[in-house]
Amino acid sequence: MLTLHAAPVVRHTPDDAAPLHDAAVAVDGDRIAAIGPLEELRRSYPRARVREWPGELGPALVHEGPVPDAPSPRERIHALLRRGATAVLAHHLGDAELRAAAHRGGITVLDRPRPPVLAPAGRADLAVFDADGACLATVVAGRLVHRRR
Repeated sequence: MLTLHAAPVVRHTPDDAAPLHDAAVAVDGDRIAAIGPLEELRRSYPRARVREWPGELGPALVHEGPVPDAPSPRERIHALLRRGATAVLAHHLGDAELRAAAHRGGITVLDRPRPPVLAPAGRADLAVFDADGACLATVVAGRLVHRRR
């Protein structure tokens, strides 16, 4: 099912300075179908489910530091998702259990950092942040995996 994630959209290209207001990201499966004005996307995708978010929507983050401590590898990966990160550097996944948890969670493992951007046909890794920078929601490959209540 196609979903429109609606909120001001930030960092949809590497050199964005300002958010697109009244905008949305159309997600079809695990890919971004389109980025643009919400009303235009509603017309293009009339059967889409619409999720309206109370923050700024942008690409999910690349976590460049050590994976946070937690009681289990699954909880360590979930700690990344709660921060809005859907990618981590390979050298921070030292043990097999942590690598397996990252794989099961859909986390992208990178050899080196890359700037997070949103792009049509790209993997639908999104995050929503409030005005204080707290992560409100994280989407990994089109799946909502974290939502702050």
